Parts: sequence; structure tokens; C-alpha cells
Amino acid sequence: MRIVTWAIRLIVFVLLLAFAAKNADPVTLRFYFDLAWQMPLVVLLFIFFAAGALFGVLALVVPLMRQRREISLLRKRTPPEEPGRPPVPEL
Repeated sequence: MRIVTWAIRLIVFVLLLAFAAKNADPVTLRFYFDLAWQMPLVVLLFIFFAAGALFGVLALVVPLMRQRREISLLRKRTPPEEPGRPPVPEL
């Protein structure tokens, strides 16, 4: 199974490398006020992919922290277990 996983990783890497080699032509990204960037297309695609992934992770931080805080409050509220009493189910 490990060999299959590494073979798939190698194939994906080679395909992405070939994609990058074919898209090395410079493109111009134009902003307002006559501001422009000129860079290879693959670099521009990577920048926007990384920015999207970063925004996605940042969007998950607030709900994750809220859930952790709620879980810790619920754990503090549950009474300690007493002998002979059935345990309180975990959330």
C-alpha cells in the first residue's frame, strides 16, 4: 500500500511539474491606478492558491476557538463521578 501511495504522489508531482513547465510564459496582472505585475503564470496561480488556502484556514480559526471554549465550559460544569453512579457520557 505504501508503494501505491508513493507512486500516486510521484505521478501527481510529475503532472504538476509538467503543468508548471508549460505555463512559464509571463502574464501581466493589472490593478487600478496603472499598477501592474508581470510574472510567470504558474507563479501567479500558486500565489492565489496559497492565499485561498490561507483565507480558508483563517475562516476556520474563529469557530474552532469557540467550540474549544464551549467544550471546556461543559467539562467544568459536569460533576465529578461518584462511586456507584453511572458515568456521564462524553460529548
